[in-house]
Amino acid sequence: MREKTEVLVVGGGYAGVMAANRLTKRDDVAVTLVNPRPTFVERIRLHQRVAGTHDAVVDYRDVLARGVRLVVDAAERIDAPARTVTLAGGGSLGYDYLVYAVGSGSADPGVPGAAEHAYPIASLEEAERLRPVLEATGPGAAVTVVGAGPTGIEAATELAEQGYAVTLVCDVLGPYLHANGRRTVAARMARLGVTVLAGPNATVTSVTPEAVRLADGREVPGAVTIWTAGFGVPDLAAHSGLATDPVGRLRTDETLTSVDDDRVVAAGDSAAPSDLPFRMSCQAAGQLGAIAGDTVLSRIAGTEPAPVALAFAGQCISLGRGAGMFEFSRRDDVPVGVHLGGRAGSRLGAGVKELVCRSTVLMLRWEARRPGLVRFPAFVTDPRRREVLRQRSVPAPAGAASA
Repeated sequence: MREKTEVLVVGGGYAGVMAANRLTKRDDVAVTLVNPRPTFVERIRLHQRVAGTHDAVVDYRDVLARGVRLVVDAAERIDAPARTVTLAGGGSLGYDYLVYAVGSGSADPGVPGAAEHAYPIASLEEAERLRPVLEATGPGAAVTVVGAGPTGIEAATELAEQGYAVTLVCDVLGPYLHANGRRTVAARMARLGVTVLAGPNATVTSVTPEAVRLADGREVPGAVTIWTAGFGVPDLAAHSGLATDPVGRLRTDETLTSVDDDRVVAAGDSAAPSDLPFRMSCQAAGQLGAIAGDTVLSRIAGTEPAPVALAFAGQCISLGRGAGMFEFSRRDDVPVGVHLGGRAGSRLGAGVKELVCRSTVLMLRWEARRPGLVRFPAFVTDPRRREVLRQRSVPAPAGAASA
């Protein structure tokens, strides 16, 4: 009887679960998923966990294919030459192929006092740590949110809707949004009573238990400071001697295959294909997980994997439980300035946001039941990405001056 090909998926977020489910398409592949937690975390709902409006977790039995073995443990080191992974709980797991999908988390703030006095919410454990602190202060308390990406905006509006006195401190409000989208977000925040401090002078220089200090000398008092500025990735790849980009993401080619080892494939926030990583998001993670799974399946079959091609539809942001916004984008993730939201469309935007949250879990369930079912448009291409890669490969003209 032919032995099965052992594939180990490290990380059980959107990318890891999608990859694991896709890999069960072949009966001769044994898939093991290693994850530190026994439940799947809906990361895009963690701000709701903080606000107490959703628990943000799903049983793995609801999203993982039956053939996937779940090992609840953390990976400490990858020995690529030996094809083994050392686990924090002791022992190790071998593999024929490895999918590196460790995701992202809170970045080191690098600001005095932030690590001691601010509360990040990039993980389930961080959200659980913050929730009782907010409950102890109660509605009406002053809360400062640092950072105005999707997490910061959603946390600020959710808490303001519950009666907290929220101040949002940032460089740019919604840096990934079109100017039209930013105006909609700002208007909604004004209606909720959120104070927005933005610009270079609003750079945080230190955090104390009672306040946030800004570059222009201002102090923003607050009972709680929530830190949402920036994401980092685990150092597992670097610690294991694999090539990473400056942020720590695993460096791969366009098929998501490690530049060091063709038995290691990356997916999600922790992947840096051709040193042109995609924006960290669940929208990218799910697609990258499917592509990573397809790459491994192609290598097992002895065929050439297809290059990465992602299809972005837009960015969806909740603005409290009763409002939201969906901003349309080009397929390469560039906003086009058209969105659902504003005073008239805010409830529709909230409905779209909830639909997006539910659909991300539904896609994992569909893939678990029928591996290969979740397919993204075959016509998807990214001309700008292809042009950047082409320019990189063009040799310099003869006699060109060197830098």
